[in-house]
Amino acid sequence: MISFWKRDIGLVPITEWESYCWVQVENPTNEEKRFLIDELDVPEAFYNDVEDVDERPRIEFENGWFFILLRLPYKNTDAKIPFSTIPIGVIFKDEVFVTMSFYRTEVIPDFIQFSVRKGILIKDHFDHVLRFMLSSSVWFLKYLKQINNDIKESEEQLERSIRNEELQDLLRIEKSLVFFTTSLKGNDILLHRIKNLRSYRDTYNPELLEDVEIELRQAQETTSVYSDILSGMMDAYASVISNNLNIVMKRLTSISIVLMIPTLIASFYGMNVPNKWEENPWAFGIIVISSLLISSAAILIFKQKKWY
Repeated sequence: MISFWKRDIGLVPITEWESYCWVQVENPTNEEKRFLIDELDVPEAFYNDVEDVDERPRIEFENGWFFILLRLPYKNTDAKIPFSTIPIGVIFKDEVFVTMSFYRTEVIPDFIQFSVRKGILIKDHFDHVLRFMLSSSVWFLKYLKQINNDIKESEEQLERSIRNEELQDLLRIEKSLVFFTTSLKGNDILLHRIKNLRSYRDTYNPELLEDVEIELRQAQETTSVYSDILSGMMDAYASVISNNLNIVMKRLTSISIVLMIPTLIASFYGMNVPNKWEENPWAFGIIVISSLLISSAAILIFKQKKWY
């Protein structure tokens, strides 16, 4: 899907390309690919880099074209990993400005709505990039709040019953935080490289640049805190599970010992050798009572020693 947006007081949708408009591309078709490469002269190598889901954040300059690759937070529809990150390419030269992604994300529609609601005037390409980085950092924080709620929900479930499903949920959340940590570090390095471009750093809006740095740093610190909390919680519950297993094994061993006492007595009585109890009418009752008394004594001893 391809759409065109004019930079006015907010972003205004237009039906076709015009100079200095924003060309926003998601899941491009072959026809849209040919439009980007043949009509807008976008380098095909940049297109292929965006298509690779594992590409890291960076900035390149080639034949007058700037290529900036960001990592955006992404909410997965499957249950394997609830949140991950995706690459999005920002490609621009002179009057051409293109953003391209092979995933549909919530960041871009929110960025458009926010620009319209606040009446933001985007003055140039790098101003657009910085505002887009600010929006992506805000969405990292939004998803981190959802991750925190998921952690609390899993923790409540683990307090009621420790099952593999809850621990697997925590493991999936931990993977999401790893993706967030890596992508935020890459975006931070990218921001510093953009900020230090000699030809453009005097044109940046200092307040906007500061806002991007603050939001990006906050997202990094929040991710680090949640990751540490989750790692500690996983270790704690692993110890709880191991301790519960030890308790279960100890109880089963105690029960086995208690049950072994009447079994042992009955085995001696049932041996095919003379024992002077064959003709005694009270023999069976005496043996049963003796077994119960000795087993009860064993239970009392185990409770006093806290072995049961």
